[in-house]
Amino acid sequence: MIELIESNVMIVSGKPELMPPGGDIRSGRRKTIAYRILESHSSSADSGVMRLKFDALASHDITYVGIIQAARSSGMTHFPIPYVLTNCHNSLCAVGGTINADDHAFGLSAAKKYGGIFVPPNQAVIHQFARERLAGCGKMILGSDSHTRYGCYGALGIGEGGGELTKQLLGDTYDLEPPAVTLVWLEGAPPRGIGPHDAALELVRATFAGGLVKNRILEFAGPAIGRLSMDFRSGIDVMTTETSCLSSIWTTDDAVRRFYNDVGRGSDFSELALEEGACYDSVIKIDLSLLESMIALPFHPSRALTIHELQSDPYGILGRIRERCIEELGGRVAPDLLACINERGEVVCEQGVIVGCAGGMYDNISEAADILGGESIGNGSFDLSVYPSSAPVSLAITRDGISRILMESGALVKSAFCGPCFGAGDTPAHNTLSVRHATRNFAYREGSRPSDLQISSVALMDARSIAATARNGGVITAATDLEYRVTPRVYKYDASVYDKRCYDGSGRPDPSVKLRLGPNITDWPEFHNLEEDMLLRLCAVILDDVTTTDELIPSGETSSYRSNPIALSEFTLSRRVPGYVNDSKAVRTLEEARRGGNTPEEVSAVLNLLGGDPAATSVGSCIFAKRPGDGSAREQAASCQRVLGGLANICYEYATKRYRSNCINWGLVPYTIAEEAPLRCSPGDWIYVPGIRRAILEGKEAISAKTITAEGAGDITLRLGNLSAEERQILADGCLMNYYR
Repeated sequence: MIELIESNVMIVSGKPELMPPGGDIRSGRRKTIAYRILESHSSSADSGVMRLKFDALASHDITYVGIIQAARSSGMTHFPIPYVLTNCHNSLCAVGGTINADDHAFGLSAAKKYGGIFVPPNQAVIHQFARERLAGCGKMILGSDSHTRYGCYGALGIGEGGGELTKQLLGDTYDLEPPAVTLVWLEGAPPRGIGPHDAALELVRATFAGGLVKNRILEFAGPAIGRLSMDFRSGIDVMTTETSCLSSIWTTDDAVRRFYNDVGRGSDFSELALEEGACYDSVIKIDLSLLESMIALPFHPSRALTIHELQSDPYGILGRIRERCIEELGGRVAPDLLACINERGEVVCEQGVIVGCAGGMYDNISEAADILGGESIGNGSFDLSVYPSSAPVSLAITRDGISRILMESGALVKSAFCGPCFGAGDTPAHNTLSVRHATRNFAYREGSRPSDLQISSVALMDARSIAATARNGGVITAATDLEYRVTPRVYKYDASVYDKRCYDGSGRPDPSVKLRLGPNITDWPEFHNLEEDMLLRLCAVILDDVTTTDELIPSGETSSYRSNPIALSEFTLSRRVPGYVNDSKAVRTLEEARRGGNTPEEVSAVLNLLGGDPAATSVGSCIFAKRPGDGSAREQAASCQRVLGGLANICYEYATKRYRSNCINWGLVPYTIAEEAPLRCSPGDWIYVPGIRRAILEGKEAISAKTITAEGAGDITLRLGNLSAEERQILADGCLMNYYR
């Protein structure tokens, strides 16, 4: 089914072959589609770094207010490239009074003032709009959402924190070490009942745990691509984020040409083909004909197995998953997954959701309707919700009778919304299982509140198997086990919905427009530059293998406060380390006193022990996690720590490049330590880093520091890794905004 070849390969006569000994992988990489696009967007002559400028930007209503506020405070006068502001995350406007609607009003006024594109609530999820209106072969798009992936449309999409979009708005570059490229070679044809999520989950299962493609670009090619619809390709493509890769790109063909013609942008098509002699760092071969219906159990998309495997040993599998979940939740609450097994030994769920940039595509919804046609989901505890990814998709399924079929079965068809993907909608009942064609099922994401003994358990499945499960009254069922006929339908894109409702002022800023600032839209607090020395108090120690951004700053209802950095910071690590906020604020108070010339006694005592000078020592909080930052691109995972007085993260490695970039842009020094020399400190202990400002500016990578614990002082080596000159200056200045000022 999947074959992983961790050796360099070369394209020979249109197919991958092992590279002969002595082959030059670096020069061969330049022939890949990925590098042809990257190099066309890079202004750097330095072979060790790419300095990229993008063709377009995209943000949603959890991120765009903070990005625009940061950019305008740094001198931005207009959007220099097309910038789309969608309203697909906080579009319910149901939490926090006027907060969300005020953000939307701000977004429209910003689009008018600075020359942007504004997509009103419920018109489209961010990525579907970008597919239909922004993508183009050979283009690059930067989005403040981790699932910014448009590779099958011929565009390199990268999801990053807001700081990187701020840089683009100010005419600066996205700096990148030349990435490795992995070829994903697709063969065969998917059987009936198999959808894109089945392929995607199998790919994530095979690659995530070992970090096989971390920060790489996946380049898709092979004879199977021509057998896949654009929706099928897109459903795989958007899920590449969950492999922890940097981006993705696909070869293009007549199906891509037809797509661009259908959306009225035929000139955005160009052929992207494999080049003879192109070299790749590894290859993943997938035979689509061998795929089975998949399910990813809580709490990660990589925790995938076939539905048949789950059916064969439900007690053993769910028992083991339950133990892992208890461990990940710190033992504060124990999900009773075994309660999801009925008296016949079948795994059952109480909710199905087909949603968002992965699930809400026309083909997925159409085939779900074929499975449910003439059937009933029943009047028991199971319910099914379907969210088309855009108003044009919604219009198409209405015209084609698909909505009617679904509604006649008992399903609910709703408007475009990302909420169920991150915990802002359709939160399932405690100790029940929800199956979703969505992107993620992390802990702390879909409504879990361990501190209140509430746990939300979400499993990922393809829309086809969700429909089969709905047809079976909530019993987890593989779509391949059902007999049904696939009705041949074609998505007919109608741009009139966008034309009538979306504001497109791209390239036409109007400085006379005043920004509409609601009472919850606040400026960033003042951040100070880094002193010569640094004194850190450890306020959280997280020993999970991976820490997600949903643990660092919860999603769901907290998203309503994303335009108010001070209010939002109160939620930092609230579901993972409840005492962190108060502890970090206490350290911030110490720093405020020091800056006011009244150094607190506990700070003086530590510095006197080590010979430090309070006047030259920044005091701040710090967290340790083994591998922080998996998941969302949301910058608030870092900025909230900074608001609370944070100055650094320490880890073995950063789970994603984007989280490390977020730390740097918000002035959190991104330290690492060797895993074989673990941090022997507890919350409340101190870490003193003398000469850190000079070390950063001079480009040193290994920093000698001291730990101060109950046992006394000890030595530790902190590492900074590779930092660009600009990144070093950002850290010295205290954050990206200070750097631009």
